[in-house]
Amino acid sequence: MRTVALIALFFSEALFAADSIPSAKAKDHVGETATVCGHVADARYLDSGSRPTFLNFDKPYPQHTFTAFIAGENHAKFGTPEKDYADKNVCVTGKIEDYNGKPEIVLTHPQQIKLQNQ
Repeated sequence: MRTVALIALFFSEALFAADSIPSAKAKDHVGETATVCGHVADARYLDSGSRPTFLNFDKPYPQHTFTAFIAGENHAKFGTPEKDYADKNVCVTGKIEDYNGKPEIVLTHPQQIKLQNQ
C-alpha cells in the first residue's frame, strides 16, 4: 500500500509541473487554465481591508510579471504564504486572469500551489 501511495505522489508531482508556463510568459496565456512556475520575488499580506495576500513573481511589485492572489477569507487555509513562499520557486495552478494589465491566478485551495524542486 505504501508503494502505491509513493507512486501516486510521484505522478501527481510530475503532472503538476508538466507543460508549465514560466511566470514571465503568463501574460500570453490569459484565459487559459494552466500551471505557472517562477520565483516569488515579493510576498505581501495586507493586514487591512479585505486582508489579501499577493505573491509577486520575478520582480517586486510594481515591476512583477505575474501574481498569485489569495483573498483574505482563504488566507488561513494556506498558513503563512507570505513567509512560506517568499524568495522561493513555486508553481501555481488555476485560470490565468488579467488584473489591471498583469496576469494572475486566484488561489482558493492550498493544492493549487507547490514548491518547485530545486
